[in-house]
Amino acid sequence: HALGMLRHRPSEILRQVERLFDTEEVPRGRTPVPLEDEPLAARMRPESLDGFMGQEHLLAPGMALRTAIEEGTPHSMILHGPPGNGKTTLARIAAKHAGAAFEEASAVNAGRAEVRAVTERAEQRRAIDGRATIFFLDEIHRFNKAQQDALLPAVEEGLLTLIGATTENPYFEVNSALLSRCQVYELQPLADEHVAELLRRSLHDPELGVRRPPKISDEVIDFLAARSGGDARAAYNALELACETAQRLRRSVTVELAEDAMQKKAILYDREGDKHYDYISAWIKATRGSDVDASLYYLAVMLEGGENPRFIARRMIILASEDIGNADPQALQEVAD
Repeated sequence: HALGMLRHRPSEILRQVERLFDTEEVPRGRTPVPLEDEPLAARMRPESLDGFMGQEHLLAPGMALRTAIEEGTPHSMILHGPPGNGKTTLARIAAKHAGAAFEEASAVNAGRAEVRAVTERAEQRRAIDGRATIFFLDEIHRFNKAQQDALLPAVEEGLLTLIGATTENPYFEVNSALLSRCQVYELQPLADEHVAELLRRSLHDPELGVRRPPKISDEVIDFLAARSGGDARAAYNALELACETAQRLRRSVTVELAEDAMQKKAILYDREGDKHYDYISAWIKATRGSDVDASLYYLAVMLEGGENPRFIARRMIILASEDIGNADPQALQEVAD
C-alpha cells in the first residue's frame, strides 16, 4: 500500500517528508494566537494588492515592484519607512503570490543561529520539491555586520528571497554588501484619506472587523485618521479601544472617546538617525528666514523627541556666527551669554 502511494501520490509524500523538518504548528515567525483573537490591525491585514492601501509610487499598475509580486517572482528588497505603512503586509502578500514558504523573524531577538536555521530549512525545501523561501526580517537595522554577512551567500545564490524592513535609513544601517543584493524601496506614511478608508472597512467587515461596532460618525473617523500621522496600526488600535469603551458605556463613539483612546501620538524623531539632522537643518533655515511658527515647531519636536539641549545650543552658536555674522555682530555674543 505504501509503495502504491509513492507511485501514485509522490507530491503528497514530499509534503509529508517536509513536515518532518517543522518544529512548530504555526507559520514561522507567527504566534499561535488564533486570527479571531488577534488585534484589529492584524485581523484587517489585506491578503492581496487590491486591498493594499497607499504606496502608489511603488505599486501603481505597471510598476516594477507590483509586476514582480503579481507574477510571483519577488526579488530581495529592503522596505524602509515609518511604522504602520504596510511593510510586513507587503512581504506577506509577496510570499502568497509566489507560493513560497514564508519565514518571519525580528532582528531584535534573532541572531546568526536563527539565520542558519532558516537557511537549512530553505535548503531542505529546495531539495524536496523545489519550493522557494521568502525570509522576512523585521528591524533589519538591528543586525550587526557579522549577522548581516551571514545572509549574504543564501541571498546571493537565490536560496532565500530576503525582504528586510526598517524604520531607519538603510544606507546608514545596512552594510553595502547586502544592499547591493537588494532593491531598496521607501514607503511613505499613509495619507489621511487612506487611513480613514481602512477604518471604515473595519467597521463594515462582520468577520474580521470591529465586533458589534457602536455608532460612530465620520467626524470621529476623520479625527483618528488625522491624529494617526499616517500610521494605520495606531489608528486601528485607537479605533478598537474607543469602540470597546463605547460598548461598555452603551453609547456611541464620540471625538472625546477617540481622543482618549488615541492619547498622545509618539513623535517621529530619532536623535541618532536622519531626523536628527533633518530637523536641526529645518530649524536653522526657519529661524534664518524669520518663520517664527516653523522655528518653534521644529524646536519643540526636537526637545519633545529627547534631543540633547546642548546640541541645539551649539547649533545656535553656529547659526549666530555663520548665518547672521556681520549683519548683527552682537548676535554671537548674545547667544554665548
